[in-house]
Amino acid sequence: MTDRAAPDDNSGATAPRRLSTRETAERLGVKPETVYAYVSRGQLSSTRVPGGRGSTFDAAEVDALARRTSRREPPPAPGDLVFRTGVTLIENDRYYFRGVDATELAREYAYEEVAEWLWTGELHPGVRFTAPDEALAAARVAVDALPAHSSPTDRLRVAVIAAASADPFRFDLSRETVLAGARSLVPTLVGALPPAAGGTGERSEEPEGREAGLARQLWSKLTARPADEPFVTALDGALALLIDHDLAASTLAARVAASAHAHPYAVVSAGLGVLEGPLHGAASGLAHRMLAEVLERGSAVPVVADHLRAGRRVPGLGHRLYRTGDPRAQALFALLARVPQAAGALAAAHDVIATTARHVPLPANVDLALAVLSVSSGMAAEAGETVFAVSRTAGWIAHALEEYEERPLRMRPSGQYCGPRPPQPLPAADGLSRRSAP
Repeated sequence: MTDRAAPDDNSGATAPRRLSTRETAERLGVKPETVYAYVSRGQLSSTRVPGGRGSTFDAAEVDALARRTSRREPPPAPGDLVFRTGVTLIENDRYYFRGVDATELAREYAYEEVAEWLWTGELHPGVRFTAPDEALAAARVAVDALPAHSSPTDRLRVAVIAAASADPFRFDLSRETVLAGARSLVPTLVGALPPAAGGTGERSEEPEGREAGLARQLWSKLTARPADEPFVTALDGALALLIDHDLAASTLAARVAASAHAHPYAVVSAGLGVLEGPLHGAASGLAHRMLAEVLERGSAVPVVADHLRAGRRVPGLGHRLYRTGDPRAQALFALLARVPQAAGALAAAHDVIATTARHVPLPANVDLALAVLSVSSGMAAEAGETVFAVSRTAGWIAHALEEYEERPLRMRPSGQYCGPRPPQPLPAADGLSRRSAP
């Protein structure tokens, strides 16, 4: 193979010069692995060599990237922690995955396809994730050993640890190994969850189970109702919409773990640990309970009034990153509008929005849309948190892939000590030191 294309006999023109991976890395002054990281971030395009294993790159595009990356960027404002990322952009009340409108991706493609796009910058139509038998068996044993009252996030955290123990390659942080682990981890988490209360009581091993799309697999873990196609489509859309949202608290924790070169399972564990906080992952459960109360009482007025009287914010409304409304909520509402069984909960949500607007106009956020999905499909209040955690696992992996390419341990802030100034006397119990006591 030559790097320079032959002239076109018909036009006399010369095709754009193509560079090999090695030449591209040399021109950019990076490792070959970093070249593919640029591709996955959408900063560089590649073309597979026909019949070969390598890729070629447009020389002009490589030179343009070299000029951009060589520019000195302005330092962040004092006290700010800024990350370069090519995963998600939030701008002008929209959000984008690698430059593509995320709501359009979720409308057109399944969760697994969007996850692949987020990880690689390439679309793989019809891709399905499959859990390895050994990892799935280990995760199920660990999850089944938990107390019955354990939360879904408890089960997911334990499943991650069990899956990690079954993967001897977890410490290999090469890109392809991390991607292979990610494709198996997400379905392992879903497969380890027990069926929803009132369901069959057994985990399906039929094609409708493990070989089905991830949304259909997750459905039976969230509700005992039969899988209805419009509902499953809405669940799939919710999974795709929630994959990433820039540097949310759980994603920051995941990147800190990745900066220490923790393996991907540990990165996901870090994200899950933060997600369980009441200020991050539990919001959809609060919205679920509020929406169920609105349906029970027949109006949002008394429910909203009770929240305001108690000094509580109305859950599921407002988002500090969007002025005119959370695009994730708008997209999920549109999917739920096609589900006849969701009409009552959807009307209740709009009632909450209109009632609250009399006090202060706050558009819906994705937690209220998740609540419509969970309430109308007979799911538990915690179902939204489960959907969020399973979906966001792919986003944490995408950020880990970026962070593995950065200088390790770069996130080391300094503490501002505010305790007593030394020297202080040695503390003693009851006036005696431990060593002098009889």
